[in-house]
Amino acid sequence: MGRLTGQQTLLVARNSAACMHTTVSMRSNAAALSATESDLGDMIPMERIRNVGIIAHVDHGKTTLVDCLLKQSGALSGATMQESRVMDSNTLEKERGITILSKVTSLMYKDHRINIVDTPGHADFGGEVERILSMVDSVVLVVDASEGPMAQTKFVLTKALARGIHPLVVLNKIDRPTSRPDEVDSELLELFLALGATDEQTSYDMLYASAKEGWCTRDLGQVTTYTDAMARGEKADGSMVPLLDAILDRVPAPRAQRDDAPFTMLVTQLEANPYLGKCASGRISSGTVSVGDRIRVLAPGSGDVIEDGKVTKLFLRSGVQQIEMARAGAGDLVSISGVPSVSVNATIAGPEVAAPLDFIPVDPPTISVTFSVNDSPLAGREGSLLTSNMIRDRLLREAETNVALQIINSGKSEAMEVRGRGELQLSVLIETMRREGFELSVTPPRVLFKRDPDSPRAVLEPFEEITIDVDHDASGVVIEKLTKRKGELKSFIDVADKARLVFHIPTRGLLGYASEFKNDTHGTGVMNHAFLRYGEYAGAFEKTRKSSMVCMSSGTATSYALNMMEP
Repeated sequence: MGRLTGQQTLLVARNSAACMHTTVSMRSNAAALSATESDLGDMIPMERIRNVGIIAHVDHGKTTLVDCLLKQSGALSGATMQESRVMDSNTLEKERGITILSKVTSLMYKDHRINIVDTPGHADFGGEVERILSMVDSVVLVVDASEGPMAQTKFVLTKALARGIHPLVVLNKIDRPTSRPDEVDSELLELFLALGATDEQTSYDMLYASAKEGWCTRDLGQVTTYTDAMARGEKADGSMVPLLDAILDRVPAPRAQRDDAPFTMLVTQLEANPYLGKCASGRISSGTVSVGDRIRVLAPGSGDVIEDGKVTKLFLRSGVQQIEMARAGAGDLVSISGVPSVSVNATIAGPEVAAPLDFIPVDPPTISVTFSVNDSPLAGREGSLLTSNMIRDRLLREAETNVALQIINSGKSEAMEVRGRGELQLSVLIETMRREGFELSVTPPRVLFKRDPDSPRAVLEPFEEITIDVDHDASGVVIEKLTKRKGELKSFIDVADKARLVFHIPTRGLLGYASEFKNDTHGTGVMNHAFLRYGEYAGAFEKTRKSSMVCMSSGTATSYALNMMEP
């Protein structure tokens, strides 16, 4: 395949580059990389633009990596320099410690503008990852040097390879005592080959990093030097320069036409601005656009003209700030205001354009819940938005920005069916609405079945690949319970002091299992899963019916009375 196993490729093919690299201090690095605001706000040649996405499994450190790049480049200043995970600006993101929404930022390095897209790592928000792939020319695949490739690593890598992208690979958390770079590199190569990667894609660059400590290197031997310094309580004399250099060298510049081409842009994100209203973000596919230009919005697929307007503001995001631009061109990632009727996957173009741009379809939803008004005895005590019309309007607004959600009219005036990727995605939506003042009731989640197109009588159901890391003494009960839920054990290996179990299991087998898993493993187990495929219906589960207590009226009750009611 044109690639040696382990780290031989790095030592043979890139030895000279690693030897020539000299690290710099954090202070001098920030001074070298910083750029003025005017540099960022100008339209620059496409040859000096790099568009890259950061993809990874949840909690493998991609948001911390972006933080480190922004701080060392001088894109952050003042109080934001002391904050962690500045890209996770949503309240729920900070509370849960996960990325929910994709976010775009940029920095200047060696007279180049590097546009960075930070993406979610959880499988339930995979629609955010699928959308941003149309905005970037390459991706940085971040992998935990201890855990190795996980379920979401496979998902995001599949999408990237399918678009012909050549990833950069960063083994993060390499400074941990449990890191195993050689084994993880072999696992990654096996994953690339299993996903049908080309020879060029399997010849990926490998870098080693500790985003938390703020350094990155191409030389595995340099890692020992850094970790020894940290063990002595000293600051590792490294920086993120090797990663930034790799992005400039390996990520191709945008290929598009600016001169003599009409302006076109595919909308991938929407954001609300308190002064400008709805702003559309995306990558300019062709031509140039200036503030005051006439534009139109074309519906995705059909190309119908939704709205005519003009550009009132043009923004580029740097760090956590928005910088106004007077003019932007093909290859730039920008936000445009002036067309309030725009939606995700729509095309914003010049008046002479009649055909919309192609967009990437997202994977279909796998579970659904029904939202309806709160008709319990305690209704109206917490929220102020209570009616079915308010709930329906809010769900429809959510569907405009979140293409991974589908809102279906259930046939009842008081209820709406919401289809999504997983329990976490729907729970985030429910919690967001609750904090906004909505009161609602929801049904238990249920999976979405479909008919086999080759055999109309056959029923297909969604399957997921679940990866579990548990203590060895808890592996038996986990295997027993997942087997009862129609799970099929595919792999059982030792990773450090844990047992790693990989199952293929129907999605309905995972509903309600998280709490059982937490109890069975005494809170020490880690479970991750991602959509795998639709497969033949696996049959009914063995169930033990549990009793429930239903509140029929409001009032007070004593603990003694409630205990006597329990079965």
